[in-house]
Amino acid sequence: MKHLFTLLGVLLMTAGFAQKKELKLAQKQFKATNMVSAKETLATHKALLEGAESKLSTQYYFLVGQIARLDKDYPLSFESLTKAKGNPAIDASIEEELRNLISDVVNTAIELSEAGDFLASSKQLYLAYQIDPVENIDYLYYAASNAVNGNDFNVALTYYLKLKELNYTGVVTKYFVTDIENGEEREVSETEFNIFQKSKDFTNQRQEDTESKFPEIVKNIALIYNELGDKEKAMGAIQDARKESPNDLGLIMTEANIYIQLGEKEMYQKLVIEALAQDPNNATLYFNLGVVNSDLGDTAMAREFYEKAIELNPSMENAYLNLVALILESESVIVEQMNSLGNSRADNLKYDQLKQKREQIYLECVPILKKIIEIDDSNIEAVKTLKNIYGTIGDNEGFRAMNTILDKYPE
Repeated sequence: MKHLFTLLGVLLMTAGFAQKKELKLAQKQFKATNMVSAKETLATHKALLEGAESKLSTQYYFLVGQIARLDKDYPLSFESLTKAKGNPAIDASIEEELRNLISDVVNTAIELSEAGDFLASSKQLYLAYQIDPVENIDYLYYAASNAVNGNDFNVALTYYLKLKELNYTGVVTKYFVTDIENGEEREVSETEFNIFQKSKDFTNQRQEDTESKFPEIVKNIALIYNELGDKEKAMGAIQDARKESPNDLGLIMTEANIYIQLGEKEMYQKLVIEALAQDPNNATLYFNLGVVNSDLGDTAMAREFYEKAIELNPSMENAYLNLVALILESESVIVEQMNSLGNSRADNLKYDQLKQKREQIYLECVPILKKIIEIDDSNIEAVKTLKNIYGTIGDNEGFRAMNTILDKYPE
């Protein structure tokens, strides 16, 4: 038995010696910037080095992490550097390497974003957050934004929900002082600010907090739920968001749009009116109210809203077209009455009155349609409608003019 223990001891010493030898070789190759050889040495003896005692295995993982960072395999670098922790002899070096890793990851994310590869950039930013979740929470916010830009709404939603859970605000305090000599205000660091407070050369020292991003986050959660088709969760998220920002126009309109998708036009109308209190000169909102009131059968209010939209935006072609359509709605009733008449003298008199009334409707539409064509003569719908009106009322010159325009835009 004594000989057995002696043999085991020799074997352990041999294995330990081999581990140290191969690790030192890889470290030497790495320092000589012979990356290929260093990687080959580590790969060949991976099992041996991973099974080494803590002091050696942590050094092994540290070296793997260093090489992986230079190879831009950032996830492997982070994983390896995490496994390397626990060895006091290299802990300081690990922290420095992690700082270098964060810098490389973020720079790569910026490059990817500038190249338009938003999803890859988002992944890098999320990794930067994972490396130091306390200090790098801003990167989680930017990862969410890039996921949206890359149209991966599920990933973006996960990140935004995490930010909400963490009550992330992104508020930054900025510091300003005014130079007495030239009267210029400039932004300074917190340390400079504390020093300049005691200086006679600076005045008007002030602090200013940036706007909180929390309302935007809860708003984006609602928007993404809506985009994903989960109206119930979207509505719940909007209610949360509006508690944070009750007057946010975007939130009001998001809620309104969900209601219109659900067919609840009265609620939509109520919210659009609320939005107009925030943005009273928004022609699009008045146009939308015109559409809803038309759908609800209130043609008088619909006309009023279309006319207000045109007043605010004289180039809004859709408002003109919808106004024409609204005016022409009454034509169908007149035509029905005309078709129901007989051949008596009274009926003929009534027919002439109705015909004149119908022509008045057409004549009311003419200047509106002409205005659309003046804005854009390629609006074929407007041109054809006006052509038909000219044909009906016997305006041959106008009819020919519309045909001339149509010839410019063959279908």
